[in-house]
Amino acid sequence: MDVSLMTQLEKLKKLLGISLDDDSKDFLLQFAIEDAEQTIRNYCHIKEIPEELNNTILRMSIDIYRNDNLGEEENPLGSISSISEGDTSISYRTANAEFKDSLVKDYKAKLHKYRKLVW
Repeated sequence: MDVSLMTQLEKLKKLLGISLDDDSKDFLLQFAIEDAEQTIRNYCHIKEIPEELNNTILRMSIDIYRNDNLGEEENPLGSISSISEGDTSISYRTANAEFKDSLVKDYKAKLHKYRKLVW
């Protein structure tokens, strides 16, 4: 199959090692793609995503799919956000909050070129 004719979903499946015939994870994969696209739109303040960012969308989608444990019931504990001593209380920061903060950082260099200023 010609790579240029593949959809984003098909490319993501190939990159994750999922068979193109296996459609059991299509909803989760499509969600990861849409989440990556929305993150880019929000960060760059744009409505249309340039074609040059297609690979960045795929990379972000892989990170989202793997880090968010999409399709898994169990979520790991995040880092400790606060500790109280009297009657002992420990609060954890969610792994998702930590990940979303770091996601844009990992791709800032690529996204800055397309970012627009908002007044």
